[in-house]
Formats: sequence, structure tokens, C-alpha cells
Amino acid sequence: MLISKEGSDCGEIDSKNERNYSNGGQINWKNEHALIAALKKGDEEAFRYLYRTYGPKIGALAKGYLGVDDIDDIVQDVILKIFKGIKKFREDAKLSTWIYKITINVCNNVYKRFKHRETLLEMGDSYSEDEPQSQYSTEEDLRKAVMNEVLYQKLREAIEKLSPEDRAILYMKEIENLTYEEISEVLGKPVGTIKSRLHYVKEKLKRELKEEYENE
Repeated sequence: MLISKEGSDCGEIDSKNERNYSNGGQINWKNEHALIAALKKGDEEAFRYLYRTYGPKIGALAKGYLGVDDIDDIVQDVILKIFKGIKKFREDAKLSTWIYKITINVCNNVYKRFKHRETLLEMGDSYSEDEPQSQYSTEEDLRKAVMNEVLYQKLREAIEKLSPEDRAILYMKEIENLTYEEISEVLGKPVGTIKSRLHYVKEKLKRELKEEYENE
């Protein structure tokens, strides 16, 4: 991505109010206000940091929401929307909350374009799961590895049965540790609804896994 630096003078954004520096003199992008200020000025390093930090998070949320593996185009679409919209960001919410909201909107648009779930699943067919073969020292190690893989697959199958929104709630709360209030803002739903949906999702997953083992 080419980002114009026109009108962006390093001297203009070196004030203490906009950037923090580490002891080594390096810019500390973890200061959210400094990062946002630099993003609004088109700072290339700021956008590289944003991509490195949020790219994987956007991808994981999109993957969980849509239930597919091939989400590179979605990540790029979200990053582009961030780039185009950052100057209008008023900082009345956390940057991460705003980014997740954009991600959900993009995923919603993608989901609406595909009326049948089979079409979405086909998007992930190109994903290759070639993994190096592991060596196990004992039969017990192998048995544990197999059981862990079985549990993982059953859990993944159970999660795939959830609605896209429920998968998103589960990801944002359990993986990203967003607060109920932040998830509420991302999805535009009351906090009480988010809490009840998360409780429902967890109970549903427990039931699904319990039934799977009882049927074996």
C-alpha cells in the first residue's frame, strides 16, 4: 500500500503530546493517541505498525465470523477502510473497538453476498493445512495428541454451527478480551443482550461436546 506523506513533516508530529519515545529513542506506537495522530497524518511507519498489530486480529475475527480460512481479501478491505476513514475517527471509542466495528460491517456485507453456506465454505477450499509430522516418543504421547486433535475438531465443528454474530461475540470476549461494553458498541446491541448471547453460546457448546462424547 502506498501512503502519501504529503504535508507530513516529521517535525510536525514530534511533540510530546502526540508521540511517546522509548528509552532507546524509538517511537512508541503503543501510545494510542500518538498512533492515531500519526495515522491521520499519513505516517507510513504508523500504518505498518497498524497492519502488523491488527492484521492478524482482523483476520481471526473475520475467519470466526464467516467460518472460512481464506480471508486475505477481507483483511485488505478492512485496512483500506481504516486508511480512508481514520481522519474522521473522533476518538470517542478505543481504536480497537472502531476497527472491530469496521471488520464486522465488512463481514456482514460479504455474508449477505453469499446466500448459501456452501458457497462460503468453498472460499476456504484453497487453504492448505500441510503441517510437519510430529514425532512422539511414546504411545501415550501419541494417544494424548490424537485425543487433543479430536477435541479440537469437535470444538471447531460445534463453533461452526453457531451464527456468525455468536461466533464474533465468542471471539471478541474470549480471545480478544473485549469488555461487554466494547462488544456492545461494535455490534450495536445492548450489553444485556451480549451477556445473554455469550452465556447461551457457552452452554450450547458444552451441550454439543457432551452429546458428541455420549454418542461415541
